[in-house]
Amino acid sequence: MVEELVTAGVAVVCAGGVYVMSAARVVKQYERGVVFRLGRLTRSVRGPGFTMIVPFVDRIRKVNMQIVTMPVPAQDGITRDNVTVRV
Repeated sequence: MVEELVTAGVAVVCAGGVYVMSAARVVKQYERGVVFRLGRLTRSVRGPGFTMIVPFVDRIRKVNMQIVTMPVPAQDGITRDNVTVRV
């Protein structure tokens, strides 16, 4: 009788540990977490740091907030008074 209770207790603790581990998320400093509950957007945006969600109900999408710079090639042009300009 006691062995069955101990086995059931260990199983419950293990299942609870797996549940908590699947609920934990970390959002980095340069990201924001957008939470979808059952496919619909929730009002709160999760800031950087440790956050918890409801597994199998919520999904978190991390959005990168870094600025991406791209090189722009130089262009030649001619003004109205026929002066060549490089921009």
